[in-house]
Amino acid sequence: MTLLKSEIDLLRSVPIFAGIEPARLKLIAFTSDSIAYRAGQVICRQGQPGDAAYVLVDGEADVSVATEAGDFLVATLGPGDVVGEISILCDTPRTATVTARTGLTALRVRKESFLQLLKQFPEIAAEVMRGLADRLTHTNEELVRARNLAAARGGEA
Repeated sequence: MTLLKSEIDLLRSVPIFAGIEPARLKLIAFTSDSIAYRAGQVICRQGQPGDAAYVLVDGEADVSVATEAGDFLVATLGPGDVVGEISILCDTPRTATVTARTGLTALRVRKESFLQLLKQFPEIAAEVMRGLADRLTHTNEELVRARNLAAARGGEA
């Protein structure tokens, strides 16, 4: 009983669950696992099947994509951010590797439970979509910056 209460308290501290009533938080806590990761530990790896999404509760994680030139850091995420949801929503392999930058705690929500949560709680679905949109905007900005840099270097030759 105490473990469930501490997970509910943990959920309350996560922005995407902020507006959820306590009885519903209990359901979410019951269907998720709180996992601690140490700095440098991989949470999920690019190319692997997606079986869960992760909600970062505390700490930071780096998101990187493997390229021919090596790993490329795409983003650094923190408390309240969700990772691993793309492979669940699109039913594709993981699109990036997520590694704990610091010690961190995350809630692992298995695929079936995550999809149920999105159906039952539209406010969570809206927050997940907002997070995806923010990441897409950031990625587009990075692409434009990289193209401009490449064009400037090409102009110097």
